[in-house]
Amino acid sequence: MQVTGLFRLAHLLYAAGVVAADPVDARAAALLAAVCAVTLAVYAAGLRHGRIPDRLIWTDAGVNGCLLPLAAAVAVGEGPAVEAHGWLAVQALSASTAAVVSLRWRGTVLCLVLLTATSLAVHQVVRRPDTAGLLEHLSALAMSSGLMAAGWWYVRRQGILLDDAQRRALAAEAARARQAERTAHHAALHDTVLATLTTIASGGVDANAQAVRDRCAREAAYLRRLVQLTDDPGPDRPPSAGGTPGTAALEEAVRSAEALGLVVKAQYHAVPELPEAVAEAVAAAASEALNNVRRHAGTGLAYLTAVGVAEGLEVTVADRGTGFDAADTPGAGTGLRRSVHARMAAAGGAARVDSRPGEGTVVELRWPA
Repeated sequence: MQVTGLFRLAHLLYAAGVVAADPVDARAAALLAAVCAVTLAVYAAGLRHGRIPDRLIWTDAGVNGCLLPLAAAVAVGEGPAVEAHGWLAVQALSASTAAVVSLRWRGTVLCLVLLTATSLAVHQVVRRPDTAGLLEHLSALAMSSGLMAAGWWYVRRQGILLDDAQRRALAAEAARARQAERTAHHAALHDTVLATLTTIASGGVDANAQAVRDRCAREAAYLRRLVQLTDDPGPDRPPSAGGTPGTAALEEAVRSAEALGLVVKAQYHAVPELPEAVAEAVAAAASEALNNVRRHAGTGLAYLTAVGVAEGLEVTVADRGTGFDAADTPGAGTGLRRSVHARMAAAGGAARVDSRPGEGTVVELRWPA
């Protein structure tokens, strides 16, 4: 639309120069005013809608390219306004290029036929027909339409190729992310579950020892979460994806807390793709919330829930421990203030702490805020 608009503007400036150079002719001025009015209406609508509607393309071609030249040929009969390639006739060139860009090929062909027929009809009506000028005009009409069609095809083709390249890049990135997640899970299974089973099978430890049973419980919880991630991969992700980078970061925080003796019951649902910095910030804030449960809540059990929402992600860390009066401790200590609130705010998110003495604590993390 911008290109055809500039083309029309050039034709209008040329027309204004021709009309101003001639002796004052009210009929020529009226014709130019009509062309300007139709052009303004057509391109103003195009700016509002992002493209020129087809009906206005036909209006432009019908009025500026056909009706006004015929009216000038009948009412004026001679002079620059009715020349075969004069200022009024060239408005058909920009009308044809707009048709090429906006209409389907059949509509474009019909529009070009009407514009050509109009030029031939005007040539028959005017008092002094100019065959050379007519041929020049028709060749210019064909050339401008052909060049615009070729340019428009090239631009659309490049757009299609660019879209395909972006889709392939996204697919490749998703495949790399899935492979990285699988590799991370394989490494974690090797270092935890497989190592524990191998040690027990070798007979080197007492399988009934409390430390071994605690480790088995932690690793069983990890396996349950891994199965849950496979069954519930989230929106627009294949079942084999095994979670998202955000889930992987949260899982690392859970496993770190479990390694220090805290039992964490974690659930994930439709966790979306997050920017790496955001995933790290959310996981670090969740890790600090779990550390606070272990250090201050007086309980060895915590609950972590991560849910994808329409806007982003919500993570909740809850416990049923001693709790505290959040109203009497604004900021809730250095850990929550710096490691939770400030970290989430820096990533564009927010944190909220709800706690009462004897009723436990709930830390809610939201991204975006």
